Amino acid sequence: MAREVAVIGTGMSAFGDLGRTAKSLFTEAFTEALESVDHGLDPRDIREAYIGNMGFGGGQIGNLAALLTEHSRLLHIPTRKVENACASSGFAFRDAYLAVRSGAADVAIAGGVEVMNDVSDVRKRFWLGVSGDTEWERLAGLTFPGVYGMMAGRHMHEYGTTREQLAAVAVKNHANGALNPKAQFRKPVTLEKVLGSPIVAAPLTLYDCCATTDGAACAILADKDVAGKYTDAPVWVAGSGAASDYLAVHDRESMTRLDATIAAANAAYGQAGITAKEVDVAEVHDCFTIAEILAVEDLGFAKKGEGGRLAVDGTTAREGAIPTNPSGGLKAKGHPLGATGAAQVHEIFLQLRGDAGGRQVRNPELGLTHNVGGSGATCAVHVFRR
Repeated sequence: MAREVAVIGTGMSAFGDLGRTAKSLFTEAFTEALESVDHGLDPRDIREAYIGNMGFGGGQIGNLAALLTEHSRLLHIPTRKVENACASSGFAFRDAYLAVRSGAADVAIAGGVEVMNDVSDVRKRFWLGVSGDTEWERLAGLTFPGVYGMMAGRHMHEYGTTREQLAAVAVKNHANGALNPKAQFRKPVTLEKVLGSPIVAAPLTLYDCCATTDGAACAILADKDVAGKYTDAPVWVAGSGAASDYLAVHDRESMTRLDATIAAANAAYGQAGITAKEVDVAEVHDCFTIAEILAVEDLGFAKKGEGGRLAVDGTTAREGAIPTNPSGGLKAKGHPLGATGAAQVHEIFLQLRGDAGGRQVRNPELGLTHNVGGSGATCAVHVFRR
């Protein structure tokens, strides 16, 4: 019989251009996760480890998970690296969840790490493109911002989405990031500044795009029968869904819909026994402002074509009907590729326990994380219950 699974602790390093190693970043996140467990946790109780990482820059590609767990004094347990581009630690979390749910382990960890700023700008541009279709996108000269720029342009053409609506997403998320002491960018920006910033890939400007980020995050999961030993305030994993889609955008039925998100969300909602309208707070994958607009549509928070208005009318603000990216999102908090999914779990864990400080939303009962790989070829969605 499938078991109930709780998140009993989470941790996260600072995000930014840090000049630190993956080992030190992951150890910081793991140590904070241990310290967040209310009644303490002996690391020897952890029986499985899943570490998300894309291998940006080509540093420690082989045996990375073993290196990180060794450095965190987690020896002699099964550990493995999980790679699904930007969704790596979202899938690492799903793997850890399934390990505990199936009975393979009573306690497991899911984490992620990426160091993106230890290579030149030329190599950064190379590595940012490896998550797309190498033959038909990257070798043809299409960049990662270029892919999302095309998606944004098509959304504007089909639905009348405006530059001001895109910019409103950036303004909202930078305002949230200003309240997050671990965010890469902690300063609000104005609509005028976003609209007036340099074009990166039309119609996207500099402030429509996330930055390159170093960072790590970690979550500890436990079976219901042992969770009470560690905490009196577990956060339950109510639903888990994941899906894939065509890698190249031109192979998809639509450039303005991510079918992997829709399938993953439906699976997570179905398992949790809820609808999108019941979600109280969400962390969604806003690598570009258009990505948040697509996410709120594909997750069912808005009808297709109407996502652009949510940041403008305050629906997705911290005080709105569906607070979205109270952490600052990838846009302001930062996007260390392999760590992003676990960092989303960290934020929802804090929100549901009322521990998010100045960015705390009001009395959330249900939270959601949405972690996308590349331009939508992979997606993991999780629903959490207080």
